[in-house]
Amino acid sequence: QVQLVESGGGEVQAGDSLRLSCAASGRSFNIVATGWFRQAPGKEREFVSAISWSGGTIYYADSVKGRFTISRANAKNTVYLQMNSLKPEDTAVYYCALVPGPRVPITTTEYSYWGQGTQVTVSS
Repeated sequence: QVQLVESGGGEVQAGDSLRLSCAASGRSFNIVATGWFRQAPGKEREFVSAISWSGGTIYYADSVKGRFTISRANAKNTVYLQMNSLKPEDTAVYYCALVPGPRVPITTTEYSYWGQGTQVTVSS
């Protein structure tokens, strides 16, 4: 089994920044992809960003492109999501997810393991 623990969420004002972390433990794989998703109240879980094992492949949702940056520190089994210029519409529970293999999916159904989520609230 794989355990994913997100941290770094909180309540901020519009324009502020936060850095989320996703720490993995348990079973290890040679190659994994890690994604960030978010879910606002009453809405479906949506893709935010994803990164390959090497960091050479990165995807962002259009809504966060230019404001969010995903990165990873494989030695620490941790993936980060730096969120700048936060907007009220970024308010959601943010989840990280992991899937073994070289592909970097952007849909929820393709990820095998999920964290419990961390709340991000942005006030105007």
